[in-house]
Parts: sequence; structure tokens; C-alpha cells
Amino acid sequence: MVYILAALLPPLGLLLNGQPISALVNLLLIVPCILLGLLFPLFFLLPSAHAVIAVHMKRSERRQRELVDAIERHGPPPTGWRP
Repeated sequence: MVYILAALLPPLGLLLNGQPISALVNLLLIVPCILLGLLFPLFFLLPSAHAVIAVHMKRSERRQRELVDAIERHGPPPTGWRP
């Protein structure tokens, strides 16, 4: 759901994902992209792409942190274990 919000309303999607600095950068990125988008329409997609990539990276970081915390709490999996 956050990915859809990041694609349609990039600053709001970043804020709800817990990235206020990225939301501010994205908001500042929107102004020149709208102006340049009149000449090169591909620039309209730049703020959305930035938001989706930032959300993906933050979620990957959280997932990695959860795995590391679980390993620290319970120890590594036994040898020969396969998912």
C-alpha cells in the first residue's frame, strides 16, 4: 500500500514510511521536474521513482535489521538447515 502511495503522492508516501528528510527532498524535486517535464515528459516520473526506490530501500533495511535481531536473540540456524 505504501508503494502505491509513494507512486501517486511521493512526499506523503515517504512521510508515512518514516522518512521526513526524503519527503522534503522529494518535495523540492517536484518543482524543477514539473518545469522540465514540459519539455521532456519523462521528468514527471522522477519524483515518483525516487519515492518508490526510497521506500523499497527503507523496507529492505528494516527486514535485514529484523533478521539480525532474531539471530542475535536465538542464535544462528543449525548447520544443514535450508529454508
